[in-house]
Amino acid sequence: MKLRKLMFVLPNLFTVTSIFCGFYAITLCTGEAGPVQFYQSALAIFFAMFFDGFDGRVARLTKTQSDFGMQLDSLADVTSFGAAPALLVYKWALAPMGFLGLFISFAFAACGAMRLARFNVLAQRDPHGGGGGHFVGLPIPLAAGVLVSLIISHHVAAAGEPLTVGARVPVAVAVVALSLLMVSTVRYRTFKDARPSRKTALVCGVMAVAGGVIARQFHPAWVLVAYSFAYLLLGLVESAAQVGNRLVARKVGGGAAVVAAVIDDDEDEDEGPGSDGPAYL
Repeated sequence: MKLRKLMFVLPNLFTVTSIFCGFYAITLCTGEAGPVQFYQSALAIFFAMFFDGFDGRVARLTKTQSDFGMQLDSLADVTSFGAAPALLVYKWALAPMGFLGLFISFAFAACGAMRLARFNVLAQRDPHGGGGGHFVGLPIPLAAGVLVSLIISHHVAAAGEPLTVGARVPVAVAVVALSLLMVSTVRYRTFKDARPSRKTALVCGVMAVAGGVIARQFHPAWVLVAYSFAYLLLGLVESAAQVGNRLVARKVGGGAAVVAAVIDDDEDEDEGPGSDGPAYL
Protein backbone atom coordinates (compact mmCIF):
# COMPACT_ATOMS: atom_id res chain seq x y z
CA MET A 1 0.00 0.00 0.00
CA LYS A 2 2.84 2.41 0.83
CA LEU A 3 4.50 1.59 -2.49
CA ARG A 4 1.26 2.37 -4.28
CA LYS A 5 1.04 5.76 -2.57
CA LEU A 6 4.62 6.52 -3.55
CA MET A 7 3.80 5.72 -7.15
CA PHE A 8 1.19 8.50 -7.10
CA VAL A 9 3.95 10.92 -6.09
CA LEU A 10 6.24 9.96 -8.98
CA PRO A 11 4.45 11.76 -11.86
CA ASN A 12 3.91 14.81 -9.64
CA LEU A 13 7.66 14.98 -9.07
CA PHE A 14 8.15 15.39 -12.81
CA THR A 15 5.54 18.17 -12.82
CA VAL A 16 7.12 19.98 -9.87
CA THR A 17 10.52 19.72 -11.55
CA SER A 18 8.99 21.38 -14.59
CA ILE A 19 7.78 24.21 -12.34
CA PHE A 20 11.29 24.58 -10.91
CA CYS A 21 12.75 24.89 -14.41
CA GLY A 22 10.19 27.56 -15.29
CA PHE A 23 10.86 29.46 -12.07
CA TYR A 24 14.60 29.27 -12.67
CA ALA A 25 14.06 30.65 -16.18
CA ILE A 26 12.18 33.60 -14.69
CA THR A 27 14.96 34.36 -12.20
CA LEU A 28 17.50 34.39 -15.04
CA CYS A 29 15.48 37.05 -16.87
CA THR A 30 15.21 39.45 -13.95
CA GLY A 31 17.57 42.36 -13.45
CA GLU A 32 20.17 43.32 -16.04
CA ALA A 33 19.99 40.10 -18.03
CA GLY A 34 22.07 39.68 -21.16
CA PRO A 35 22.29 37.26 -24.09
CA VAL A 36 23.90 34.57 -21.95
CA GLN A 37 21.11 34.74 -19.36
CA PHE A 38 18.48 34.67 -22.09
CA TYR A 39 20.12 31.60 -23.61
CA GLN A 40 20.25 29.85 -20.22
CA SER A 41 16.64 30.78 -19.54
CA ALA A 42 15.58 29.30 -22.87
CA LEU A 43 17.46 26.09 -22.03
CA ALA A 44 15.67 25.94 -18.66
CA ILE A 45 12.30 26.16 -20.40
CA PHE A 46 13.45 23.47 -22.83
CA PHE A 47 14.18 21.17 -19.89
CA ALA A 48 10.77 22.07 -18.44
CA MET A 49 9.26 20.78 -21.68
CA PHE A 50 11.18 17.53 -21.22
CA PHE A 51 9.81 16.95 -17.71
CA ASP A 52 6.32 18.06 -18.73
CA GLY A 53 6.33 15.52 -21.54
CA PHE A 54 7.07 12.66 -19.18
CA ASP A 55 4.74 13.31 -16.24
CA GLY A 56 1.63 12.21 -18.13
CA ARG A 57 3.37 9.17 -19.59
CA VAL A 58 4.62 8.11 -16.18
CA ALA A 59 1.12 8.51 -14.75
CA ARG A 60 -0.35 6.32 -17.51
CA LEU A 61 2.35 3.68 -17.16
CA THR A 62 1.89 3.46 -13.39
CA LYS A 63 -1.91 3.93 -13.65
CA THR A 64 -1.78 6.85 -11.22
CA GLN A 65 -3.79 9.44 -13.18
CA SER A 66 -5.75 11.77 -10.91
CA ASP A 67 -7.65 15.06 -11.00
CA PHE A 68 -5.00 16.51 -8.70
CA GLY A 69 -2.29 15.64 -11.20
CA MET A 70 -4.22 17.22 -14.06
CA GLN A 71 -4.75 20.49 -12.17
CA LEU A 72 -1.12 20.56 -11.03
CA ASP A 73 0.03 20.01 -14.59
CA SER A 74 -2.07 22.95 -15.80
CA LEU A 75 -0.65 25.23 -13.10
CA ALA A 76 2.86 24.09 -14.01
CA ASP A 77 2.22 24.87 -17.68
CA VAL A 78 1.02 28.39 -16.84
CA THR A 79 4.28 29.02 -14.98
CA SER A 80 6.79 27.23 -17.19
CA PHE A 81 5.24 27.79 -20.64
CA GLY A 82 3.15 30.91 -20.06
CA ALA A 83 4.78 33.35 -17.64
CA ALA A 84 8.40 32.27 -18.17
CA PRO A 85 8.46 32.47 -22.00
CA ALA A 86 6.42 35.69 -21.94
CA LEU A 87 8.95 37.37 -19.64
CA LEU A 88 11.85 35.90 -21.59
CA VAL A 89 10.68 37.16 -24.98
CA TYR A 90 9.86 40.55 -23.45
CA LYS A 91 13.34 41.02 -22.04
CA TRP A 92 14.99 39.48 -25.13
CA ALA A 93 13.21 41.40 -27.89
CA LEU A 94 10.10 43.37 -26.94
CA ALA A 95 11.17 45.59 -24.02
CA PRO A 96 12.37 48.46 -26.30
CA MET A 97 8.88 48.60 -27.84
CA GLY A 98 7.48 50.02 -24.59
CA PHE A 99 3.89 49.31 -23.59
CA LEU A 100 3.19 47.56 -26.89
CA GLY A 101 5.91 45.04 -26.22
CA LEU A 102 4.65 44.55 -22.68
CA PHE A 103 1.09 43.97 -23.88
CA ILE A 104 2.17 41.49 -26.57
CA SER A 105 4.14 39.50 -24.00
CA PHE A 106 1.19 39.57 -21.60
CA ALA A 107 -1.14 38.40 -24.40
CA PHE A 108 1.01 35.29 -24.86
CA ALA A 109 0.71 34.37 -21.17
CA ALA A 110 -3.02 35.20 -21.05
CA CYS A 111 -3.87 33.22 -24.20
CA GLY A 112 -1.87 30.29 -22.85
CA ALA A 113 -3.88 30.34 -19.62
CA MET A 114 -7.16 30.44 -21.57
CA ARG A 115 -5.96 27.58 -23.75
CA LEU A 116 -5.30 25.47 -20.64
CA ALA A 117 -8.67 26.38 -19.12
CA ARG A 118 -10.45 25.28 -22.30
CA PHE A 119 -8.47 22.04 -22.35
CA ASN A 120 -9.47 21.25 -18.75
CA VAL A 121 -13.14 21.91 -19.53
CA LEU A 122 -13.05 19.64 -22.59
CA ALA A 123 -11.21 16.97 -20.62
CA GLN A 124 -13.89 16.98 -17.92
CA ARG A 125 -16.64 16.64 -20.53
CA ASP A 126 -14.86 13.78 -22.28
CA PRO A 127 -12.41 12.05 -19.90
CA HIS A 128 -11.50 9.45 -22.53
CA GLY A 129 -10.54 12.11 -25.07
CA GLY A 130 -12.43 12.86 -28.21
CA GLY A 131 -9.91 14.84 -30.21
CA GLY A 132 -9.29 12.06 -32.70
CA GLY A 133 -5.52 12.40 -32.40
CA HIS A 134 -5.60 16.21 -32.61
CA PHE A 135 -5.18 19.14 -30.25
CA VAL A 136 -7.80 21.89 -30.44
CA GLY A 137 -5.63 24.95 -30.66
CA LEU A 138 -1.85 25.08 -30.39
CA PRO A 139 -0.77 23.56 -27.03
CA ILE A 140 1.04 26.01 -24.79
CA PRO A 141 4.21 23.86 -24.44
CA LEU A 142 4.59 23.82 -28.22
CA ALA A 143 4.00 27.58 -28.43
CA ALA A 144 6.70 28.09 -25.80
CA GLY A 145 8.91 25.66 -27.72
CA VAL A 146 8.73 27.86 -30.82
CA LEU A 147 9.92 30.89 -28.85
CA VAL A 148 12.62 28.87 -27.13
CA SER A 149 13.87 27.51 -30.44
CA LEU A 150 14.10 31.05 -31.80
CA ILE A 151 16.14 32.28 -28.84
CA ILE A 152 18.47 29.28 -28.71
CA SER A 153 19.04 29.27 -32.46
CA HIS A 154 19.70 33.01 -32.59
CA HIS A 155 22.18 32.81 -29.72
CA VAL A 156 24.12 30.01 -31.39
CA ALA A 157 23.97 31.39 -34.93
CA ALA A 158 24.80 34.97 -33.88
CA ALA A 159 27.60 33.88 -31.53
CA GLY A 160 25.94 35.46 -28.50
CA GLU A 161 25.26 38.86 -30.08
CA PRO A 162 22.13 40.76 -28.96
CA LEU A 163 19.04 40.77 -31.15
CA THR A 164 19.15 43.43 -33.86
CA VAL A 165 16.62 46.26 -33.98
CA GLY A 166 15.17 45.10 -37.30
CA ALA A 167 14.37 41.64 -35.91
CA ARG A 168 12.11 42.89 -33.13
CA VAL A 169 9.04 43.42 -35.31
CA PRO A 170 9.13 39.87 -36.80
CA VAL A 171 9.49 38.47 -33.28
CA ALA A 172 6.50 40.53 -32.11
CA VAL A 173 4.45 39.25 -35.05
CA ALA A 174 5.45 35.68 -34.21
CA VAL A 175 4.39 36.12 -30.56
CA VAL A 176 1.01 37.53 -31.61
CA ALA A 177 0.49 34.67 -34.08
CA LEU A 178 1.34 32.06 -31.45
CA SER A 179 -1.04 33.70 -28.98
CA LEU A 180 -3.91 33.61 -31.47
CA LEU A 181 -3.18 30.02 -32.47
CA MET A 182 -3.41 28.89 -28.84
CA VAL A 183 -6.97 30.21 -28.45
CA SER A 184 -8.02 29.25 -31.98
CA THR A 185 -9.83 26.08 -33.05
CA VAL A 186 -7.05 25.06 -35.43
CA ARG A 187 -6.35 21.36 -34.96
CA TYR A 188 -2.81 20.10 -34.53
CA ARG A 189 -1.74 16.49 -34.72
CA THR A 190 -0.69 14.78 -31.49
CA PHE A 191 1.24 12.00 -33.31
CA LYS A 192 0.26 9.66 -30.48
CA ASP A 193 -1.13 7.17 -32.98
CA ALA A 194 1.97 7.24 -35.20
CA ARG A 195 3.24 3.76 -36.06
CA PRO A 196 6.26 2.56 -38.06
CA SER A 197 5.22 2.45 -41.72
CA ARG A 198 6.34 3.47 -45.18
CA LYS A 199 4.53 6.78 -44.85
CA THR A 200 6.21 7.51 -41.51
CA ALA A 201 9.61 6.58 -42.92
CA LEU A 202 9.02 8.82 -45.94
CA VAL A 203 8.05 11.79 -43.76
CA CYS A 204 11.10 11.29 -41.52
CA GLY A 205 13.31 11.06 -44.59
CA VAL A 206 11.95 14.28 -46.04
CA MET A 207 12.44 16.04 -42.71
CA ALA A 208 16.01 14.80 -42.47
CA VAL A 209 16.85 15.96 -46.00
CA ALA A 210 15.20 19.35 -45.43
CA GLY A 211 17.08 19.75 -42.15
CA GLY A 212 20.37 18.94 -43.88
CA VAL A 213 19.71 21.52 -46.59
CA ILE A 214 18.87 24.21 -44.03
CA ALA A 215 21.92 23.37 -41.94
CA ARG A 216 24.20 23.61 -44.96
CA GLN A 217 22.70 26.70 -46.54
CA PHE A 218 22.15 28.70 -43.35
CA HIS A 219 23.19 27.34 -39.95
CA PRO A 220 22.51 24.07 -38.08
CA ALA A 221 20.91 26.08 -35.27
CA TRP A 222 18.00 27.08 -37.53
CA VAL A 223 16.92 23.48 -38.17
CA LEU A 224 14.89 23.38 -34.94
CA VAL A 225 13.18 26.65 -35.87
CA ALA A 226 12.32 25.29 -39.31
CA TYR A 227 10.78 22.14 -37.81
CA SER A 228 8.74 24.24 -35.35
CA PHE A 229 7.29 26.47 -38.05
CA ALA A 230 6.67 23.45 -40.30
CA TYR A 231 4.48 21.99 -37.54
CA LEU A 232 2.59 25.28 -37.25
CA LEU A 233 2.07 25.38 -41.00
CA LEU A 234 0.90 21.75 -41.06
CA GLY A 235 -1.92 22.51 -38.63
CA LEU A 236 -3.02 25.57 -40.60
CA VAL A 237 -3.00 23.71 -43.93
CA GLU A 238 -4.94 20.73 -42.56
CA SER A 239 -7.50 22.98 -40.88
CA ALA A 240 -7.95 24.99 -44.08
CA ALA A 241 -8.45 21.76 -46.03
CA GLN A 242 -11.07 20.58 -43.52
CA VAL A 243 -12.95 23.88 -43.78
CA GLY A 244 -12.88 23.65 -47.56
CA ASN A 245 -14.23 20.08 -47.49
CA ARG A 246 -17.04 21.13 -45.16
CA LEU A 247 -18.03 24.03 -47.42
CA VAL A 248 -18.08 21.75 -50.45
CA ALA A 249 -20.12 19.14 -48.58
CA ARG A 250 -22.53 21.83 -47.41
CA LYS A 251 -23.02 23.12 -50.94
CA VAL A 252 -23.55 19.61 -52.28
CA GLY A 253 -25.91 18.77 -49.44
CA GLY A 254 -27.81 22.01 -49.92
CA GLY A 255 -28.21 21.39 -53.67
CA ALA A 256 -29.45 17.87 -53.04
CA ALA A 257 -31.95 19.17 -50.50
CA VAL A 258 -33.30 21.73 -53.01
CA VAL A 259 -33.68 19.07 -55.73
CA ALA A 260 -35.46 16.75 -53.29
CA ALA A 261 -37.81 19.57 -52.25
CA VAL A 262 -38.68 20.37 -55.89
CA ILE A 263 -39.40 16.71 -56.63
CA ASP A 264 -41.64 16.47 -53.58
CA ASP A 265 -43.54 19.61 -54.64
CA ASP A 266 -44.04 18.28 -58.17
CA GLU A 267 -45.37 14.99 -56.87
CA ASP A 268 -47.77 16.78 -54.55
CA GLU A 269 -49.11 18.92 -57.43
CA ASP A 270 -49.54 15.89 -59.70
CA GLU A 271 -51.41 13.89 -57.10
CA GLY A 272 -53.64 16.77 -56.14
CA PRO A 273 -56.17 16.77 -53.31
CA GLY A 274 -58.35 13.67 -53.27
CA SER A 275 -56.51 11.87 -56.08
CA ASP A 276 -55.62 8.21 -55.76
CA GLY A 277 -52.11 8.58 -57.17
CA PRO A 278 -49.87 10.44 -59.60
CA ALA A 279 -51.51 11.71 -62.82
CA TYR A 280 -49.26 9.60 -65.05
CA LEU A 281 -50.64 6.47 -63.45
